[in-house]
Amino acid sequence: MVVTQENVAVNGSRRQSPQEIADALRDRIRSGDLKAGDRLPTQAELAEEFGVERGTVRQALRVLQEDGLLSNVSKGSPPRVAEVTPPREGPQPTMVGLAPRLTEAFAAPHVRIDAACLTAESLMLAVGESVRQIHEGRIRPESIDVRILLPSRDITLAFPVPVEGRGDDDPVHQRWLAQRNAQGHVLRHNLRALRSSHGIDVRVTFRALPFTPPVKLYLLNGTEALIAYYMIARREEPVESGVLDMYDTLGTESLLFSFGKGVGERDTAFVEQSQKWFDALWETITTDLTLS
Repeated sequence: MVVTQENVAVNGSRRQSPQEIADALRDRIRSGDLKAGDRLPTQAELAEEFGVERGTVRQALRVLQEDGLLSNVSKGSPPRVAEVTPPREGPQPTMVGLAPRLTEAFAAPHVRIDAACLTAESLMLAVGESVRQIHEGRIRPESIDVRILLPSRDITLAFPVPVEGRGDDDPVHQRWLAQRNAQGHVLRHNLRALRSSHGIDVRVTFRALPFTPPVKLYLLNGTEALIAYYMIARREEPVESGVLDMYDTLGTESLLFSFGKGVGERDTAFVEQSQKWFDALWETITTDLTLS
């Protein structure tokens, strides 16, 4: 850090920055000197301890709040050390782990779900539990905003693909495209129906990726990231014209790994970077997607 006149204290020593103060308090939390539920010293006391203005202390406290380490930062009284969210259960198959995570996310007043995937199959199936609980009156969000990135119909997919190679009329690609469109329609219909039945402000938007996603990613309310690798396997599927022999994904069986903002520095960074990655794709190289 460059030492300027503004960050030199009256006694000639260098003033600490908000980040340095946040790091010092974070170390006290990690070491157990400050435990969950403990009140921090007042801003005046912290300002005197670190030899800085109260505004610098407030910035440091906001840093710790954003990391999920403090609560009640803006309530007037000194903030408390937040209860640390316990690590979630180990990775689970997508169709086991996704639905309960979505249900928890849908309990928030304003729901924001971002997904990047090969098709909307897992999301379409998993969101059914949340929709059911809304109909039962157990949860009642004010708004639902769902953004989904799916591969463009015009690209050459890495998978699924025929084992014997692609022809001019690729039946595997046509099968994937039909599933992509049908699942997207069902998902959008089920969520939009909540607008008329419960007066919830619902938006469901799709954009087209110019590549095949090697993983599926779900971002829930900006606080949790769920990621699963697409596992490729050879399989056969009967169709009217015969049998499709293809390399396909085991999407619903893929293990889903959860990262929570505020659980720890690594998890927090993963959630934040995943959200930035998704937003960048949404705003730059993706294009409008119309489900046919």
